[in-house]
Amino acid sequence: MQELQKEVDDYIGQFKEGYFSPLAMMARLTEELGELAREINHYYGEKPKKASENEKEIADELGDMLFVLICLANSLNINLEESHNKVMHKFNTRDKDRWTKKD
Repeated sequence: MQELQKEVDDYIGQFKEGYFSPLAMMARLTEELGELAREINHYYGEKPKKASENEKEIADELGDMLFVLICLANSLNINLEESHNKVMHKFNTRDKDRWTKKD
């Protein structure tokens, strides 16, 4: 995850504008989530695509979300690997007996 954060930071760092504000990135993340929801709805829901709509891939939409999420974390100096480790600790302790385990 640190490599991904560095790669995104190196990319953004080449532009004078730098990172957008956290609020702007939150709006962009919401926009990307909407695009992901639309694609999932087309593939797995009851709403088919219009003939005029371009084909998009769910993986591409997830990639867009990941990029913006990394931008947001970088702009706030948040280490996503540490955040991931904290949440996994929570799931492995607090929620360890919440779900039915496979045999």
